[in-house]
Amino acid sequence: MAVDALLFVLELACVALVVAGVALWSVPAACVAAGVMGVIVLERTQASRRRGARR
Repeated sequence: MAVDALLFVLELACVALVVAGVALWSVPAACVAAGVMGVIVLERTQASRRRGARR
């Protein structure tokens, strides 16, 4: 359980750094990238909930 939390925090930090780096280059591109990454996160969350409900 602690490993999952650590990996989640690490993934969140990496995503934040990527979005911040893109924002230094282009703010609209960073907004689009953050939106796409947000959709991916929601899809992953819904998929894991569906998988957990089937067990």
